[in-house]
Amino acid sequence: MTTPVHWKLVVDCADPHAQAAFWAAALAYAEEDHSALIAALLAAGAAPPEATLTVGGRAAWRDLAAVRHPEDPFDPASDTGLGRRILFQRVPEPKTVKNRLHIDLHPQADSREAEVARLTALGAATLREVAQPGGSWVVMSDPEGNEFCVH
Repeated sequence: MTTPVHWKLVVDCADPHAQAAFWAAALAYAEEDHSALIAALLAAGAAPPEATLTVGGRAAWRDLAAVRHPEDPFDPASDTGLGRRILFQRVPEPKTVKNRLHIDLHPQADSREAEVARLTALGAATLREVAQPGGSWVVMSDPEGNEFCVH
């Protein structure tokens, strides 16, 4: 019998910390705090200081940030999520085409309009509304243009 594989969703982006802040607020997830891990790796000489920066008064990886489901297990030494997790990694090239993979959000019944308004206030944009015989949803984009849907 095959053991299920642990996975995380990785999103390429220009600003991993801004993306993590947006998606943490959008999903009510916890932003991971890697400052203790960073301090230990810097002290051991295992990571260069230029690989870090300060975000919200704490040490963070310059090119990586992550969010995790607040009820899932995590490694207390590194604050790395061991369950539902999204990792944002800085890449040099801008987004140029439609996503091949996206997140669907399913707010509580009859609250889509309020959820779209909340996400817009966080920095998302509405791209279009879709109505089909099988259902309806709103296609939105996050602050860096990554598409997602609100059902």
